[in-house]
Amino acid sequence: MLKKFLAATALGLSLMASPAGAEGLNIAFISHSSASNTFWQSVKKGYDDACAKVGATCQLILTQQEGSVEQAVANLQAAIASKPDAIFVAIVDDKAYDNAIKEATDAGILVLAVNVDDSQGAKGNARKAFIGQGFVAAGYALAKAQSENFPKEGPLNLLVGVNAPGQTWSEQRAAGVTKFLEEYKAEHKDREINITRIDSATDLALTADRIGAYLNANPNTTAYFDTGYWEAGVAKVLKDRGVEPGKVLLGGFDLVPEVLQQMQAGYVKVQVDQQPYMQGFMPVMQAYLYKTAGLTPADIDTGQGIVTPKDVAAIMEMSKQGLR
Repeated sequence: MLKKFLAATALGLSLMASPAGAEGLNIAFISHSSASNTFWQSVKKGYDDACAKVGATCQLILTQQEGSVEQAVANLQAAIASKPDAIFVAIVDDKAYDNAIKEATDAGILVLAVNVDDSQGAKGNARKAFIGQGFVAAGYALAKAQSENFPKEGPLNLLVGVNAPGQTWSEQRAAGVTKFLEEYKAEHKDREINITRIDSATDLALTADRIGAYLNANPNTTAYFDTGYWEAGVAKVLKDRGVEPGKVLLGGFDLVPEVLQQMQAGYVKVQVDQQPYMQGFMPVMQAYLYKTAGLTPADIDTGQGIVTPKDVAAIMEMSKQGLR
């Protein structure tokens, strides 16, 4: 009898572990970024790994031009026409994606916002859930961490780079940075603190040119905050000019190879990790559970982990594997 019970239990466990109903799961992931954006390599790694685990057919669709909303929306419309089971999309504009996403949900397609959400969340868009970073909180955390490196005396000239003016991720991160800096200014009334905003672009070379020109005109700049990882280009400019690490404090988002190199060199002092591998992996799991078990997808905050140069050696190994 015991043998029969154990056999039945083993069979039950086997059945529970089977990916019933996963066959034929078809997913399209619509990004607003181009292949030149190294951040998305880790997203794709997580996406591919998850798709392999559940046997899904998956496609990551990038834009030709970095940050092109028009191209991303066109790719979204094409994906809807192919009638996949699920679509993941970075909603970088509060209006441009609305009609297409409503069309998709009305057609029974599961739509998840990944990496970037509508600034109003579920109130502003018909997507089912959001997997990604809380941008305002992350910007605030970056500025707070960098403030530990501010000079203890003298004026502070702080520059906030909005890499993609008008796009949710960039504007909200900049808002978070500015919120902390304004609070810091209010708490240090005995010091001269100037906060400036600049359109800093989404290209290493172009960001380097724009911020480099600003630094020429404003050599007393204390810190530059980037809303992406393009401060790595600024670090190269500083190094080429013979400016020592720490003279201009640099910080931003995402642990791409260019940033890790500049952290090792001492130029980038603080970086925020939003866990791109997780952003690729977890929405696939949500789509799988939605199809196989009818479980409603839930929001997942992928974090605002603060990274400093002391952490780089360990992260470099994970970066080589595409996990960070």
